[in-house]
Amino acid sequence: MLNRIMNRLGLERRSTHQATGGDSYWQDFAALRTGPVNATTAQGVAAVYACVQAISETVATLPLHLFQDTGSNRQKARQHPLYRVLHDQPNPEQTAMEFREAMTAAVLLTGNAFARIIRGTDGQVRELWPLANVQVLRLDNGKLAYEYTDRKGSVIRLLQDECLHLRHRISTDGVLGLSPIAVARGVIELAQSEQEHGVATFRNGAKLAGVLETSQILKPEQKTALKESWGSQYGGTGNSGRTAVLEAGLTYKPISMSLEDAEWIEARKFNVYEVCRLFRVPPTIIGAMEAANYSNSVELTRQFVTLTLRRWLAMWEQAINTKCLSETARSTYFCEHSVEGLLRGDSTTRAAFYASGIQAGWMRKSEARELENLPPIEGVDAIPVTTTAPTTPTAPYPSKEAA
Repeated sequence: MLNRIMNRLGLERRSTHQATGGDSYWQDFAALRTGPVNATTAQGVAAVYACVQAISETVATLPLHLFQDTGSNRQKARQHPLYRVLHDQPNPEQTAMEFREAMTAAVLLTGNAFARIIRGTDGQVRELWPLANVQVLRLDNGKLAYEYTDRKGSVIRLLQDECLHLRHRISTDGVLGLSPIAVARGVIELAQSEQEHGVATFRNGAKLAGVLETSQILKPEQKTALKESWGSQYGGTGNSGRTAVLEAGLTYKPISMSLEDAEWIEARKFNVYEVCRLFRVPPTIIGAMEAANYSNSVELTRQFVTLTLRRWLAMWEQAINTKCLSETARSTYFCEHSVEGLLRGDSTTRAAFYASGIQAGWMRKSEARELENLPPIEGVDAIPVTTTAPTTPTAPYPSKEAA
């Protein structure tokens, strides 16, 4: 509280020096993102864009609630100021979905995402604002600080508890996260090269390579003129399909497609799987259906939640609990995503799941209606449960499993 009062009076106590090694590490990390592969150019590869969107969109659209643990039960803390920030609107310019989608995409592409924490006079979080071009500093006291330039050109420094920092796998420095794109640069470069090869092929008419033959000996300037004339009349997609008129004894002899060209499409497919490995996304999620069938598509979707999304959901939950809640508040409040909607399956599977839970006694009828977004019915829990043949219990939701 004393620090917040001093900050508002302009008397904040902050170090203006960076600890040894901070600059060098930031420069090393920035070097990973220079060159032809970076967060912008990598999204030109369809598989990269699709993987980033699949994860960020799904994480952003999942309900994120703040709960209060009352000891014997837990309930949504709708009256807490942080609940509205997480579930509805983090700042006046963005919805909760837009904010979390942008932040998650930033972590996937650059390894880090930053948001400024605005607190009220009571110390509760009132707003979260995403930040770009943030430099992380190590202060003399060992804590972290975050610097960015605002719209007026002023350099603003935030203390560690004033910035929500989301990170991918943390490097050996223990400060910044590493991006899959930066680490696996070669995979993205290969995909870009193959994409450029395809663009060049279709730009030249998507025709087989060939040579013009003649029995005459041509002068260098005649060869140049012939090449330019042929390219202007018959090269490019706009001239594809035109009939060539040859004179002066010229003949066109096509050259067989090379093995490398013949395998271009297969190589493009392989790169889709390589990118999926980087982000741990099942290929079927981004539309690669070659190895998909009805029996494994449902399980692959479940794996997307349990093996792919689980890490990113835990990142959000733990970062918010650590930065947006005080140590005292964390003993009572916590945030958690609701992933039931992704895992509940079709109506038949859901009905069997609810019936199993209600008959076993670990779920109430009113809770099943709430999960189905149905209006409550007064006294529905008092209705006797009809006993049926035992069914195979469905595995619990991953979000409810013990960590």
